[in-house]
Amino acid sequence: MAYSSTSSIRKSFKYDVFLSFRGEDTHSNFVDHLYYALQQKNIHTYKDDEGIKKGKRISDELIRSIEESRFYIIIFSNYASSSWCLDELVKIMECHGTAEHTAYPVFYDVEPSEVRRQSGIVE
Repeated sequence: MAYSSTSSIRKSFKYDVFLSFRGEDTHSNFVDHLYYALQQKNIHTYKDDEGIKKGKRISDELIRSIEESRFYIIIFSNYASSSWCLDELVKIMECHGTAEHTAYPVFYDVEPSEVRRQSGIVE
């Protein structure tokens, strides 16, 4: 008797979680604590520690890291004032549009309605 499997093949990811944040707002406090907590639970997490120069394009390595991550935690703070963060968010949302990726927003010192309406600090 022949056996056929109809189960789908799951993509393997390099990272469990990709942290997206604006460094000057959250890096040395909230993000560092979150990253450490995830690492303690053996959750392989990508956190970009390099300083980004104004006017530079999002790097191919960063794009690849986004594509190779299963989950995204987007920490909204003064996030929208950084064109780099917004470029990163565009790529994350492209990936989030597939069934394999999931994005989770975290609102740090900003109200969700400010992000939704692009008002307040997000404006």
